[in-house]
Amino acid sequence: MFWTPELALALEDAPWPATKEELLDYANRTGAPLQVLDNLMELDDNEEQYEGIEDLWPEYENEADSLFYSDDDDDDLY
Repeated sequence: MFWTPELALALEDAPWPATKEELLDYANRTGAPLQVLDNLMELDDNEEQYEGIEDLWPEYENEADSLFYSDDDDDDLY
């Protein structure tokens, strides 16, 4: 299974929590890239509920996890 931030973005609005079948259905309906479908097909065939993309790709860093610079931070310096 190979994930990139762009592939993970395809599942950002998925109906979490979701099973493998629900994620596959969502990806098909939204026209997700073929690699997303391939990655989802590699999941175990069980009724496990995935709470978010972090359950599929533990190394995923969303915007809330990242440290980023904002122009608004300049105001704090003066």
